[in-house]
Order: sequence, then C-alpha cells, then structure tokens
Amino acid sequence: MDQIETPRAGLIMIAGFGDNASMFDRLLTTPLAHKYALIPYNLPGFGAPSLEGETTIEALAEALAKEARRSGAKIVLAHSVASIIASIALHKDSPLEMILSLEGNITADDAYFSGTAADYDDPATFRTAFLTRLAEKARGSSIFGRYHDNVAKADPEALWQLGRDAQRFSEAQHPGESLVASGKVSYLYDDPNCPDSTLDWLHSHDIDKRRLVGASHWPSIDAPDLLSTECMAAIKDLQ
Repeated sequence: MDQIETPRAGLIMIAGFGDNASMFDRLLTTPLAHKYALIPYNLPGFGAPSLEGETTIEALAEALAKEARRSGAKIVLAHSVASIIASIALHKDSPLEMILSLEGNITADDAYFSGTAADYDDPATFRTAFLTRLAEKARGSSIFGRYHDNVAKADPEALWQLGRDAQRFSEAQHPGESLVASGKVSYLYDDPNCPDSTLDWLHSHDIDKRRLVGASHWPSIDAPDLLSTECMAAIKDLQ
C-alpha cells in the first residue's frame, strides 16, 4: 500500500522596507524548504501591484492575512519592518499563528531606514535621498548593492507612505510589545546589527531568541543555511 505523504505546512516569507521576496531565494534550497512549503510573498508596491489606497501597515497586514487565507499558511517569516506588518496580520481573520521575526522592528531606533521617510514632503525627494544613501553603503558591499537595486524597483509612493506610517506606528506604540502580543514569536538576530535599545529590550523580555552569529541584516542572503537551521529549531520549540 502506497504511503500517503503529509502536506508540508505553509510558511510565508515577506521582505523588509522597500525590498521584495527575492531576498529569500537562497532559502529555497535549504532544509527549511524540504520541511515546509515556503511561500515568497511580494507585498503590494514592493514586487507586486500597489494598493489602490494608501500603503499603510494596516493595509499591508490585511494583504498578508488575505494571502495566508489563500495559502492556508500558519507561519510567517518577516524581515525588518515587515515584522510589524506580521504582528498586525496575526490579529486578523487568517490561519497565521506564528511569527519568525528576522531582525524585526522592536524599538523606534530600528526604523533607521523606513523612519527617514518622515523627513521628506514627497515621494520623489525621499526616493532620491534614500537611494543616494544606499548607493554610498553599496560601495564594496554586494548585499547593500542588491538592496539598493530592489528599492529602486519599489513604487516610490508606496515606499514613502509605508516609511511615514512605520514612523507613526513606532511613536504611537512599542513595536516590540505588539510583536509579543501576537503569541508564538521567535526573534532571529545578531547583536552587531541591532541598536542598543533593541538589545536592551530583547534581554529584558521573555521572548524566544535565536542568535545568527556572523550574519548580516539579510541572513537569508549571506547565511541561508544558518537561518534555515534556526528557523526550524524555533518552530519546533514554539509548537
């Protein structure tokens, strides 16, 4: 009698500010992809058609919840500011029940990219200034070069609107508290990539934490096997 193979649980992957799901390409050949059905998901305006209305955390959280309902995924791997989006989506009507926060926003200091949008009065000026800043960081850094190129593909208005809304969110409430309130959460990070305020918060709160020693802010690119191992360990411990 043929053995019936159990369907793999779905795991949605969403990128951080201005980026798209191509940042997770190298995870698709790791053990994580053999154990779970990985679903790279481009948020509207960032690899997918933009929303008709304003691009806010709330609107993107609804889009993520809709994708989770479509795919039946229960786990989300969310990078940087997308961690806030995931924490809101878990409170919506969706099967999502676990967040793997990949150096997600914990304190206002984590909005060192997105938060700068609040300093500009229009999308075009912000886009130009942001890309100039990233181009300087990209000198000698292929990881920043890739990030620059993907930000350049993002919808300028969506980029500006999300950045301003992320800043408002961080000022109105604590992103870390929102993340913890989501329930099953694991935080994956390396100390050198995080502001002191974020490290202080992490060390003083009872949250599952996984060190990605030696990895950059984009470990799915420069440390995919390490990230795969830690994601699987986190899921196992949180279930």
